[in-house]
Amino acid sequence: MSRRLFTILFLAFVTASACSYLAWRTVGDRLDASRLAAGTRVVAAAEDIKLGAILTADDLKVISIAGGVPKGAILEKDKSRVIGRGVVSNLNQGEPIVESRLAVPGSGGGLAATIPSGMRACAIKVDDVVGVGGFVTPGMRVDVLISGTPPAPGTPSQGTEARTILQNIEVLSAGTDIQKDGEGKPKQAQVVNLLVDPKQAETLSLASNQQVRVLLVLRNPLDTEVAEVPGAAMASLFGDSVPPRPIVRPAAAKIARPTAPRTISIVVMNGSKRTEEQFASPEVRQ
Repeated sequence: MSRRLFTILFLAFVTASACSYLAWRTVGDRLDASRLAAGTRVVAAAEDIKLGAILTADDLKVISIAGGVPKGAILEKDKSRVIGRGVVSNLNQGEPIVESRLAVPGSGGGLAATIPSGMRACAIKVDDVVGVGGFVTPGMRVDVLISGTPPAPGTPSQGTEARTILQNIEVLSAGTDIQKDGEGKPKQAQVVNLLVDPKQAETLSLASNQQVRVLLVLRNPLDTEVAEVPGAAMASLFGDSVPPRPIVRPAAAKIARPTAPRTISIVVMNGSKRTEEQFASPEVRQ
């Protein structure tokens, strides 16, 4: 083979390789664009789904998302493994369903499936005013206050006192029961379920007696600082608080002990005979 022919074949090979590469890049870019236009098909909520509900096929639909998908999103091919799992937070219609919003498979639904390991759900009975007219909703953070007259026998009462016993507590459910009645409607229950640890659950159980009133105070979810609060007494609302006066108990009356009567001794000498006579003193006679 001549040198000239070899050079021609080499140049032809290089030209063909470059053309093939350019054609492959052009076709690949068009395929990627078509995939992005079509989007990724993921499982989403077909309607608003409340916390504690168990997903059924009617609760789910498939949507297409262009670009990146949320982390942990359920793809269309995995739709079957979502059915029967509980929801640990509210889902809005059309919202993609992710793993972090679902309970562990096999744990069922209801409030128990939303409780993390090591934590407890403690229920507090409240009225419509304490429930802040629906402003206390699941996911919010509250402080728990108690008000009442502290039992302190032996010391003067300062009237009603308020104390903050817990801070930055998450609300699991409020206003209505997460379960439904026979007609499928939420049960009205004036109870707020708080997510606490075992020690905090004991504190709440003591605060739920009939002698004190439990109040919930809303706080910013981003504010996680635990403040030092000394508490407040009713007396401090009416000017400067006056320290309690010490209780002065009357001293016990002293009982006089009886004293032996005083006597006077007289010695009488009659010759060698000596006698002694004793007489009572004039004060004893009187």
